Amino acid sequence: MKSIRNIAFSALLTLGAFSAITYASCSKDECEDVVCQNGGTCVDGSCVCSSGYEGTNCEIKSNAKFVGTWSVTETCGSATSNPYQVTITADGTDATKVLVSNLGNYGCTQGGTIVFDGLVNGATLTINDNACATQMNATGNYANGKITFNYTASYGVTTDNCTATLSK
Repeated sequence: MKSIRNIAFSALLTLGAFSAITYASCSKDECEDVVCQNGGTCVDGSCVCSSGYEGTNCEIKSNAKFVGTWSVTETCGSATSNPYQVTITADGTDATKVLVSNLGNYGCTQGGTIVFDGLVNGATLTINDNACATQMNATGNYANGKITFNYTASYGVTTDNCTATLSK
C-alpha cells in the first residue's frame, strides 16, 4: 500500500514539474504577428522604424508629410512679405530628403535633409544648399501640420535673415 502511494506521489510530482516547465517555455512571442516594413525591426511587439520611415508598421515615408504646396507668410527683419507659395517634393531615392522650391521667394530649388526627433508628427528639416547662386541655410521645425523656418539666404552682397511659416 505504501509503494502505491509513493508511486502515485512520484507520478503527481513528475506531472507537476512537467506542467510547470511546459507552461514556462510557452510564453508568447510578442513579435510573432508583427510585420515591420522598410527595414524596421520588432521590439516588444512594436516596430522600431529605420530612418526615413514611420507608422505602426514603418509603412509611411516620413518625407511624405512635407510634400505638397505650402502657403508662406514671412518676416525678414521688421518687414513682412506678401504671401507666396513653396512646393516641396520627395527625393526619389532617399526617404530622409526633400526638394524645397521657392523658399524665400527666390524662385530656386534647394535640397533639404529631414532629421527625425522620434515623434510621429515631428521633425526638423535642414537646408544647406547653394543652388541658383543663393546660399540657403535654413532650419525648419514641423509640428501640427506647419513648418516654421528660420533661414539665412546670401546672394551677391545681400544677406536676408528671415522667419517663414508654411501652412497647407
